Amino acid sequence: MTFKLQEITLANSQETHQLGIKLGCILPAGTVILLSGDLGAGKTTLVQGIGAGLGITDPIVSPTFTLINEYPEGRLPLYHFDLYRLSPSEVEALSLENYWEGQEFPLGVVAIEWAEKLTYLPNSYLQIQLIYTPDDRRLAKLISRGNFTLSLEDV
Repeated sequence: MTFKLQEITLANSQETHQLGIKLGCILPAGTVILLSGDLGAGKTTLVQGIGAGLGITDPIVSPTFTLINEYPEGRLPLYHFDLYRLSPSEVEALSLENYWEGQEFPLGVVAIEWAEKLTYLPNSYLQIQLIYTPDDRRLAKLISRGNFTLSLEDV
């Protein structure tokens, strides 16, 4: 499996949202985004930006208690998962591959918060780690895995 690492420093939540908008404008159907970071690091803010970039006008909220929110009305559908409260067996029972393989749902963008809880991974994905820095900024590490490619020039 190949990978490419890129890092972007984000000064505040507005820049996190803007990064999401840029991603939402360019991501192709079938993209899986695996998000990790501490509570409050900006995972949902980034997904809100992705939704805006996809042209989704519905409010995007964290699916912590609903597990998944589906937003079908944009350029591509957005499937937003939050695995924070789930055990590995509960995560496995969700059959998330149905979303990223387009088996039961139209291909879109799959964004998974707390992706470190996944028990299996797609063949290709974009991993985004949001990390607090000592100067109250955030560092976004974008790691392309498998056949997924993304360049900072694209963003």
